[in-house]
Amino acid sequence: MNKRYNIRKYILLSVIIAIIILAFFFPYPIHIQDALTLQPDPEFGIKISIWRIIFEPLIGILLFFNRSTFALEENIFVLYWVFIFFIIYGLIKAFTINSTQKRKKFVISQLVNLPIAIGLWFTYFVILLFLSRFFPSNTIVNNSKDTILVTTHSHTEFSHDGLISEENLWKWHKYNNFDAFFITDHNNHDKTLDFVNDQRKGLFPIEPLVICGEEFSGSNHLSLLGLKRKFDTSGYSDERVIDSVRANGGVVLVNHWYDGEHKTLDHYKNLGVDGFEIENTATERSYDRSVYDRVRNYCEDNNLIMNGGLDFHGYGNVCSVWNAMEIPGWYKMNPAGKEAAILNVIKFRDQSKLKVLLYTDRPYYTSANLFWRPIITFFNYFRTLNFYQVLSWLFWLSILYFIYIKTEEKEKISINRIIPVVGIFGAVFFLVLGSTYYSKKLELIGTTNDVFDEYSIILFYAGMIFLIYTGLVSYFRLIKK
Repeated sequence: MNKRYNIRKYILLSVIIAIIILAFFFPYPIHIQDALTLQPDPEFGIKISIWRIIFEPLIGILLFFNRSTFALEENIFVLYWVFIFFIIYGLIKAFTINSTQKRKKFVISQLVNLPIAIGLWFTYFVILLFLSRFFPSNTIVNNSKDTILVTTHSHTEFSHDGLISEENLWKWHKYNNFDAFFITDHNNHDKTLDFVNDQRKGLFPIEPLVICGEEFSGSNHLSLLGLKRKFDTSGYSDERVIDSVRANGGVVLVNHWYDGEHKTLDHYKNLGVDGFEIENTATERSYDRSVYDRVRNYCEDNNLIMNGGLDFHGYGNVCSVWNAMEIPGWYKMNPAGKEAAILNVIKFRDQSKLKVLLYTDRPYYTSANLFWRPIITFFNYFRTLNFYQVLSWLFWLSILYFIYIKTEEKEKISINRIIPVVGIFGAVFFLVLGSTYYSKKLELIGTTNDVFDEYSIILFYAGMIFLIYTGLVSYFRLIKK
């Protein structure tokens, strides 16, 4: 018994020492980087919530993986690593068991645990994809004098692929320290214009300022910004929609052109667009640098503005991109003046007044060798921790170790008993989230939104299957035994 405890103490001490070494001897300080110069911008810093520090081991690593450049792809490989560690642990444990009967029993229990492990990975994936926006993520600190923070690309539930209400999108931008943002729902802006008018009437606070836009799906996705009246763009050609926006004093940007390259850069310049997205967090923030250089060089040669697109839909990546616009006297302007000032920065294509800022917390990497990326990301996470975050890890590791030792001494619980119970909680989580999305789907009947229906079905069936399986395992391990 003492030998086993000593081994576990050595493991705990080794983990603690590894965390300290990574954090203090191989640090990678989080910073805000200018996307065009690829240099840190000293006018902007990072704020870390006290709640994140307190619960760092529970949510910090989740948020770090959420900010990965290829987040969805990398988390698929997380599942592969779950399999690998599960098999390695099973083999090591099996070889340490002398009794053939006990070894057979252990192998069977591991096979039973495998579907639960997959279900728990799926729980982690769902939390990462749909709920991470509710966690206290790190935010930007604006220390500049005359610069405001704007996003030109975001979506609500009135887009076919949006999962967030207008009110919650406003709160999300407020939390992430934006001074203004455009709502650019797909191929419609009626609801957005109503929301904008409600804010101008004083029905909710004026900061951050909401401005009406639309993402038009033509030969490529175009952001139509500064819309003042309702009109239906269905059936419009690229030329007609751009002319309509221009006639009403608006501006047009090409969104994530590099995602497909449906038409040439010349095609959109000749149509009269004002510029191109140089970064977009819904695709790949660090897309192929040769394509990045093509877009950047083209914009510089042809006097076109470059901006960053959050492309936030209420799920997926947390906030990683800001447009910093130089607008002196911002806080003295009325809402109409603020909107005009933002549009003028884009309209006059003065890149010196618009910086694209990136949240940077890991070295640059490409999509090559993503199989190994979860391991590298895991170690890079500890390199970003400050002193207080390290203390949080040490505190929680000590608490968990103490609980584990005490409960094992009293033989009240075992891993085989814990796993199915945790799985039941995961299954209930799926069912609750699926029911929530189904209720939202009923509220949005008549709109173009279809993701609430799709995700509610997936979550409901996954939850039911997972609940039945974990319920049966819990019955045989906890009750019948």
